[in-house]
Amino acid sequence: MERSRGFTLLEMIVVAAIVAIVAAIAVQSYARYTFRARRTDARQVLMAIAQGQERWHATYHRYADDLSELGYPDPAISPHGYYQVVLSAEENGFVATAIPLERQAADLCGSLSIDQAGRKSPDRDDAQANANGRCW
Repeated sequence: MERSRGFTLLEMIVVAAIVAIVAAIAVQSYARYTFRARRTDARQVLMAIAQGQERWHATYHRYADDLSELGYPDPAISPHGYYQVVLSAEENGFVATAIPLERQAADLCGSLSIDQAGRKSPDRDDAQANANGRCW
C-alpha cells in the first residue's frame, strides 16, 4: 500500500499555532514602534518652541506669553497632527506641553513637556512613565 503525500491535520494545527504566536509578538512590537515614532512629532515641535522662546528672550528679555508671539496658532497642532501644543507662561519661564491626540492618546508616555531650563517631562528616569520605551 502506497502512502499519499500531504500534511496531516495535526501538522497544520501546529503550524497555524506557531504563525499565530509570531504574529501576536510582531503586532505588539509594531504598536510600540509606532507610538515611539509618532513621539518624534511632539519632540520636534517642542524643541522648535523652546528655541523660539530663547530667541524671544534674547530680544525682549522675557519669554513669550503665548504661541502666537512665536508665530504659531494657539493652541498649535504638531506637524503630523498627533499632538496639540499649548504654552504656559510662568514668572521668568515657560512650559510648552504636547498633548497626544486620537490614536496617540493610548501612548503610555502621555503628554510631553519642556520648560525654560530644558527639563523634559515625563522624565527619562521615570520607569512608570517610560514603561513602553523612552519618552524623550
